[in-house]
Amino acid sequence: MSQHRQIKHVPEPDLILSYFKLELWPLTLITISGILYNVGMLAGPYFEGQLAQRLLDIINGYKDFYSMVRLAIIYLVVILIVQFMRSIKRFYVRRFANNTSRNMRHMLYNSLVNMSREELEQEDLGTVMTKAIADVDACVEGMRKFTTEVFDTGVVLVAYISLLFFYDWRLALASCIFTPIAYFIAGKLKTRITRYNAEYKKSAARLNNATMDRISNAITYRIYGSETNRDIAYESHLKDYEKRAVSANIWENTMQPLYNIISMSGSVLIIYFGAKNVLGTGWTSWNIAAFTTFFSAFTKMALKSSKASKLFNSVQKAQVSWDRIKPLMKDYVEPNTNTSIDFSQPAKLTVSNLSISWPGSSPILKDISFSAYAGQIIGVTGPIACGKSTLGRTFIGEVPYEGSIQVGEQKLSELNEYERSRLISYMGHKPELISDSIEENIRLGEQRDIIQYLQAVCFDEEVAQMPQGAATSVGSSGVRLSGGQQARVALARTLYNAQQILILDDPFSAVDRITEKEIFKNLRILAKDKIVILISHRLYLFPSIDKVLFLANGTGVFSTHKELMQENDTYAKLYNAQVAGGAQNE
Repeated sequence: MSQHRQIKHVPEPDLILSYFKLELWPLTLITISGILYNVGMLAGPYFEGQLAQRLLDIINGYKDFYSMVRLAIIYLVVILIVQFMRSIKRFYVRRFANNTSRNMRHMLYNSLVNMSREELEQEDLGTVMTKAIADVDACVEGMRKFTTEVFDTGVVLVAYISLLFFYDWRLALASCIFTPIAYFIAGKLKTRITRYNAEYKKSAARLNNATMDRISNAITYRIYGSETNRDIAYESHLKDYEKRAVSANIWENTMQPLYNIISMSGSVLIIYFGAKNVLGTGWTSWNIAAFTTFFSAFTKMALKSSKASKLFNSVQKAQVSWDRIKPLMKDYVEPNTNTSIDFSQPAKLTVSNLSISWPGSSPILKDISFSAYAGQIIGVTGPIACGKSTLGRTFIGEVPYEGSIQVGEQKLSELNEYERSRLISYMGHKPELISDSIEENIRLGEQRDIIQYLQAVCFDEEVAQMPQGAATSVGSSGVRLSGGQQARVALARTLYNAQQILILDDPFSAVDRITEKEIFKNLRILAKDKIVILISHRLYLFPSIDKVLFLANGTGVFSTHKELMQENDTYAKLYNAQVAGGAQNE
């Protein structure tokens, strides 16, 4: 089962409330256990007061020791029940957080992998990593704390305040007047915490980007002796990150003792006026049990209220992260795999009056027309920057065009992504290897044997000599392989996963002429029932190619190599220059 079927569907992924609605069952259990636990917290102050009173009664001879033991046992049983409710609440809060984290990451993941190349290029790697990891963690942590503190602070505060008012409402009002002051200070710090956290996240993204750059390009920097310069640059990013991290956390965490002091200030009033109540000269008449219960409930309430102030800051911190990832939280639409196309049938490619241009710019190519059938290899060539690669990318939907590209009876523009991926395979300039083994770079999760494809690209003997064979890791982006080895792995991957039409952009640029001829011969065999569009600036194989599309001056000529040599002087000069140069090098 694919991953997206294992994750719950989020109706409105850009709304925080949707993630709470998605976890109604855990939240229901959290609510029930949270209320029972936090109301049960009143048992602590109550029994503490009763035990203090019982001790005084024993000293005065009114009660015996065993009565205190019985009271202590009852207290212990009640606390065990309360703590059991607490464990249930904590378990489901963590489950809620884990599920929410998974769902958020799933939404973010699908948004990133379905971005266009242009959108991805606008997001640097460090920012993406920060959003996908740190920002999601911060959001979920804020939601977890909110869910926890609704009960551990909200419900228990109501319970404690109710208990205080029950014993002496005047003293309760007087002692609790300090708590809103702590809330007021926390609210005033909201803007500062938001600003510092936003700066901290941006700095973290820059540091992640510098780290990935330093690792990915380590060999390049080593070769050019630039390691010291890059280390200095990295250290500057690290120092900035440390500075921003301190600034972001100092106001959130160092204010906690101040919140505690402010909230606990009411205890002075309780000691003074509570003593009067015990002596019978206060607002009401208390015994030692009442005084102890009131004082214990107040201190516990004050500590909880100071944590509520910190919660405000934590939620504000989470809001910063949510604002960063919210634009990427988009509903995931499952790929449309409904199709009427018979992919087992040989394809036919027809291009008519094709014009390619970016919005607002003049055409790169215009009036391009050609056709190809299964078993044919079509060579595409021309001077530097004539639009060869742009034409290749048009077939995979990365470049806008006008005119008609038809695959069989279907227009390319009308194919969905699933249909296009089942009809067209593409190998670009960059090998784009994944940081895995050679075999996994070729298989991409499939389990067929790869030896035939390694042989086809003349890479089987080199792989056999490697310590781990095909299981050898290629390193980050293929850094452990040479340029020619990277290109051959990428070509083997394309052939292994070949569809009806293969777009190969300069697949032989990093191999020698002898190897190129051998790979070309194998390509003929493996692609005998497919259409191959071979984009290349190396022309000495073109006499063996079925048809040639020669691009120059924004347009193209489609003919055979022989006819082009006779009728197109530019093509003939390019070919003769390369053949002459190649002969001198042999």
